[in-house]
Amino acid sequence: MLRALIACAMVVALNASAHADGAAGVTPTEIKVGGIYPFSGPASSIGLVGRSVLAYVQSINDRGGINGRKINYIAYDDAYSPPKAVEHARKLVESDEVAFMFGQLGTPGNSATAKYLMAKGVPAIAIVSGSNKFTNVADYRFTTTSLVSFDTEGKIYAKFLTRTLPNAKYAILYQNDDLGKDYLNAFKALLKSDFDRKVAAAAYEITEPTIDSQVVNLRSSGAEALLVAGTPKFAAQAIRKAHEIGWKPLILLNYPSSSVGATLKPAGLDVSIGVTVGTMMMDPVDAQWDSSDGMKGFRAFIDKYMPGVDVSDTNYLFGYAQGMLLERLITQCGDDLSRENIMKQARNFRDVVLPTALPGIKINTSDTINMNYTQMRLQRWMGTHWELVSDVLDAASE
Repeated sequence: MLRALIACAMVVALNASAHADGAAGVTPTEIKVGGIYPFSGPASSIGLVGRSVLAYVQSINDRGGINGRKINYIAYDDAYSPPKAVEHARKLVESDEVAFMFGQLGTPGNSATAKYLMAKGVPAIAIVSGSNKFTNVADYRFTTTSLVSFDTEGKIYAKFLTRTLPNAKYAILYQNDDLGKDYLNAFKALLKSDFDRKVAAAAYEITEPTIDSQVVNLRSSGAEALLVAGTPKFAAQAIRKAHEIGWKPLILLNYPSSSVGATLKPAGLDVSIGVTVGTMMMDPVDAQWDSSDGMKGFRAFIDKYMPGVDVSDTNYLFGYAQGMLLERLITQCGDDLSRENIMKQARNFRDVVLPTALPGIKINTSDTINMNYTQMRLQRWMGTHWELVSDVLDAASE
């Protein structure tokens, strides 16, 4: 009996050591990480980010993991439904017992789960939402983001339009949620009292089959520029409809809709000539990056882990970049994988340059900056490739 008690005590001690300092989801050989993506539903095109993250994690594990630990990345499908996101977050934390959340995609889902995750003290790292509210470090102390905030991006576009078309009227087609409204509010903040005179806006619901009527109505405003602030399906529809009705505005797309494969191809590559987007990443099918080590590495990754996918869909590239950030974070944590240190290291990225980022784009986080990306460059579609049309821009750029 004494030997049995001693054996039980040793097991308890080992388990306590494995979870010391709050290191839930961590053993000597594994770390559990959770993710939630719209693998199905109306925003499934951007759910491809999650599939790429899963593939990148597999590549890490094939290389032996990090510091002897494999990553068990558990990702669930919320179909872009906030109630499903909450259900999955609870399962990941309470049943799967993940160490932290990484890369959860979608403003609605992140909004729905944020309060729960904060109450549980679970870090939500590199969430894929640009909603401006998440950049408030005091309110979201367990969160970091992996998109340029929609507010910052909106101000970059507003400044670009006031420089290039100072006397024109602008149209904004926006998704009727936090995603779209942040772009609209950015224009309001920049244009101030001129907003009502210079901007015609129309909203759409993500459940709508088409946005044809909104595009027709915006054309009647006489606008010379159109910003589409939404997701790829509707951005493609807007480009195509504008072409069909003979409307030729300068078209700007927000970053979530900037993919050649997910947006421009469905709209028509020739029809999309002149479309301008803000981005942080190289385009994987643009010949100007063929010789870069970053793009060579990405293509080799795709060939091995995701053969046959449409490499022109930049959601795969973004997921690859997210995977590299996850690897960087866990490596930077060393053997201290407590939630406290995970959060600390996520806010301690210093001049990180991802190999697939556009020249000049760096990642810097701190106790007061929880955004992995605060910079963008503008590029214009030329029919077969992108042409950079700006230097590195941020919210303060003129």
